[in-house]
Amino acid sequence: MNKVLVFVALMSLFACTKAKDSVSIPIITNTDTAQFGIPYTNIPSTTDIVLYEINERAYSASGNFAGITQRLDSIKALGVNTIWLMPINPIGLINTVNSPYCVRDFRSLNSEFGTMTDLRNLVIAAHSKNMAVMLDWAANQTSWDNSWITAHKNWYRQDANGNIVTPNSIFLDVAQLDFTNMEMRSEMIACMKYWVHTANIDGYRCDFADNVPDDFWQQAIDSLNNITPSRKLILLAEGYNVGHLNAGFQMNFGSGFYDGLVQVFSTSSPQPATLLYTKNTEEYTGVIAGKQRLRFTTNHDYSAFNGTPMVVFGGKQGSLAALVATFYMGGVPLIYGSQEVGTTNSVSFFNNSTPINWNVNPDMVQEYKKIIALRSASAPLKTGTLTTYPDNDIVCYKRTIGSSSFLVLVNVRNTTKTFSVPTALQGSWTNAFDSTKSVVLGSTQSINAYQYLVLKK
Repeated sequence: MNKVLVFVALMSLFACTKAKDSVSIPIITNTDTAQFGIPYTNIPSTTDIVLYEINERAYSASGNFAGITQRLDSIKALGVNTIWLMPINPIGLINTVNSPYCVRDFRSLNSEFGTMTDLRNLVIAAHSKNMAVMLDWAANQTSWDNSWITAHKNWYRQDANGNIVTPNSIFLDVAQLDFTNMEMRSEMIACMKYWVHTANIDGYRCDFADNVPDDFWQQAIDSLNNITPSRKLILLAEGYNVGHLNAGFQMNFGSGFYDGLVQVFSTSSPQPATLLYTKNTEEYTGVIAGKQRLRFTTNHDYSAFNGTPMVVFGGKQGSLAALVATFYMGGVPLIYGSQEVGTTNSVSFFNNSTPINWNVNPDMVQEYKKIIALRSASAPLKTGTLTTYPDNDIVCYKRTIGSSSFLVLVNVRNTTKTFSVPTALQGSWTNAFDSTKSVVLGSTQSINAYQYLVLKK
């Protein structure tokens, strides 16, 4: 678990669980559920995904699926093509902290969010607007009142006295599953397949994947992909090791890059802008071709416990500068629903006491649209060769495919800085956000506080 997320202990587990013995990993083909609807066929390629995370409780005043459905046009207008819904299952009532990652029944809906019809209507509407829908899946643990506890005690890890254990002394609301048990694995995978069939969802974000053996993920992913050979699912691991990607996930988390971003933008102990290049290289070391890291300036954990981008990165302009530096350097971009309007208050997912105010900072929403649209329309910003240029205060990198290049310069400080422009970058460029404007880079370039320049040629 990333050290920044100490308090995320309430919903994500950091004890490492590995299978005790080598196991076979058969594909699970059994299903007791007919397919609802027509499988969505316009799943974006991994490099084209623009992912949008939704906290159901805070997303609308009603805090339910219907409240999300009503805002799908606004989500689409941002440039989003994939939605991630936080866990939709009933929450345990024993030792509860009301965390959605404490699952009481993997095959049921949390009535707080609505009915199966409401979920299906949300998925149907999203598909009609060319957006895929992923569910959040907490495979590592269950609540203490999950029926598995009494029916299948051997599905859980136990101490020497036969007591089911928690992951550690902090996570008292959940019971740790035992992934050496093949029956439990089979049922967990069947539950994952259930929602693909019952609600016609398009993939999963798998919670705290580092705590679950990679061979289980391989078994689960092979089984999910076997539903129909032609059906494509999006699979994201909330974890950090490349084993997830080798097991079949298309992407996992780039939390190391986020850590570097926070350090670089710090006003109390700022680190050199070049730290981001180091983090980027570290995260892609050993990653096989076609796999990606998820890149973000916040998510539900960080917004709840560390502060929103407005707080962490120095206000509106700083948060936008951090976004540009992050989204254009590489990986799959993630937006956490709330950040586009510059929410400053922590966004809780333990209750719905802080619904998002969608009427603030409309200018910021427009800037998000512009930033995302440029990436979506520009192949070099998604897959171009990355060339970095070192400076203490300015993030400067170029991304190139063939004769097409984009140059990104971001001042990570809240004061104006003068950048010594490398000779190779000097000359005439076009403003990537406004092709009617040209920019000539000389030997030096003054860049205002938290300003970003995106140029092309």
